[in-house]
Amino acid sequence: MRKIEIYKRLYKDYSKKYLDKIILSALLSVLVAGSTSAIAWLLDPAIKKLFIEKDQSLIIIIPLMIIIAFTTKGLSLYFAKATMISVGEEIKKKLQFDMINTLIKTDTQIIDKKHSGKFISNLTYDVTHITNLLSNAILTLFKDSLTLIGLLTVMFLQNWKLALISIVMIPLASISAKTLGKRISKVTTEAQEKSGYLTTYLVELFKNHKLIKIFQKENLEIKRADEYLSQLKDKNKKIQTVFVRLSPIMEILTGFMVAVLIFYSGKLMSKGEVDINNFFSFLAAMMLAYQPVRSLSTLNMIINQGLSAASRILPVIDQKNEIKNSESAKPLKIKNADINFNNINFSYEENEGPTLQSINLKFEGGKMTSLVGHSGSGKSTILNLIPRIYDAKSGDIIIDDQSIYDSTIGSLRSEISMVSQETTLFDDTIKNNIKYGRQEATDDEVFKVAKLSYCDEFINSLPNKFDTLIGENGVRLSGGEKQRLSIARAMMKKSSIILLDEETSSLDSETESKIQDALNILTKNKTTIVIAHRLSTILNSNSIYVIDKGEIIDSGSHKALMEKSELYKNFYEKQIQK
Repeated sequence: MRKIEIYKRLYKDYSKKYLDKIILSALLSVLVAGSTSAIAWLLDPAIKKLFIEKDQSLIIIIPLMIIIAFTTKGLSLYFAKATMISVGEEIKKKLQFDMINTLIKTDTQIIDKKHSGKFISNLTYDVTHITNLLSNAILTLFKDSLTLIGLLTVMFLQNWKLALISIVMIPLASISAKTLGKRISKVTTEAQEKSGYLTTYLVELFKNHKLIKIFQKENLEIKRADEYLSQLKDKNKKIQTVFVRLSPIMEILTGFMVAVLIFYSGKLMSKGEVDINNFFSFLAAMMLAYQPVRSLSTLNMIINQGLSAASRILPVIDQKNEIKNSESAKPLKIKNADINFNNINFSYEENEGPTLQSINLKFEGGKMTSLVGHSGSGKSTILNLIPRIYDAKSGDIIIDDQSIYDSTIGSLRSEISMVSQETTLFDDTIKNNIKYGRQEATDDEVFKVAKLSYCDEFINSLPNKFDTLIGENGVRLSGGEKQRLSIARAMMKKSSIILLDEETSSLDSETESKIQDALNILTKNKTTIVIAHRLSTILNSNSIYVIDKGEIIDSGSHKALMEKSELYKNFYEKQIQK
């Protein structure tokens, strides 16, 4: 995106709403500038009347006016900063909300390709830079520009020849800042990338902490952590170094200007064109101008950081979904919940081979159908195509004579529940995790599904029962407890179609029996499609499809497949051996 496009977008979507507060801050900046200029202006009569002419008539008035000027400056500056802090935090929240909103609504197939650490870095690191651009930078521009104009006016009124000499410092500082600003934009982008890598690594540390302990890889991970931190340190060091470079430049320029000023003032004094009071008041005004010149010189770097961050964040916010309702989409109406795959082809990437090839399937309504095959054969992909987590490249999926691609996504997904072997729970209470299936559910309904899924047994043994916080992804629960909780959540939704990817981990016979009983209740009279791992599920299935390398190679009952399918027979015999 071009800079002008970024500016327009940031103003339209984020700053325009707070234009009244920004204008207020600008008006307060006028008071800051006016009071600062007044301070510089009052020094001339103060020195002349009180110290040179020893006039006592103004000994109270001038100090009082200086106090009023400083008070006005202090209060105006406080309210201007407080106003822009409020604006900045509101904009920050809006940016972060838009990013998270996009993340939630984005197609899963897009999210699968995203770098989670980079996203988190965008959400924190980049948003901060944009906030600085839209709040601190704006305030600095108003406040320091007006202050500088006011002080330059005072300086010109005092002595236009000295003012012309002093003004040379401004373009010199601006040129230096512009050069450094381009450099800092590049380094900031690099630092953001390193920050993303570090964030991802931290997420992995939490997730794999037990694995690290078992394999005794603490030293290896400490070394990796040091590498990530060192890389980020180097980039942040470069950023700070670029900022610091401005200080000696400004100090040298200021020293040079003061020296020239003293030299030229001495010449003018010898000619009687400058009084000692004029010189000191002018010098004070010039030194007061030093701070706004310094602030304005760093403004370019803040702007470059903000624009660079915006160029990374706005495309994230603007991410468009590929999976969406067609213009003629209608609500799906379930009768029997019969599902048919008609010549379905699918691949995850255009340049990759097909994951599914010419898939024709029939899932009878109210019955259980199992999918059997090696890992990577395409079973999970079939499940994900039904709720349109992914869309087929060609072919059609029909539910009760209605194409899912002609049905609204909301109505389709409202009829589907999924229980995955990778049980996903939220760091919340047990009650809220169950109610995730249907938010408006009553407590009595929660208790009922908990009993039906055999969750009540372990829930009632917990100190806080249904109000127990289960930790990140249910870390405080056993594998069997998490599975039962996910079944309870699916029960709560009351869907017509159940997609089940069975857990493969070993469970004790009692836990496995309870889970199977819970699943039997969940799937009763429901169209159920199962990626089968358990022997009991295979035997209870009304029909079975054998999948290999993205193709249907056999189908039928258990008995028929044992006679005609070598792959199925081997699969079944391995189950028996377990």
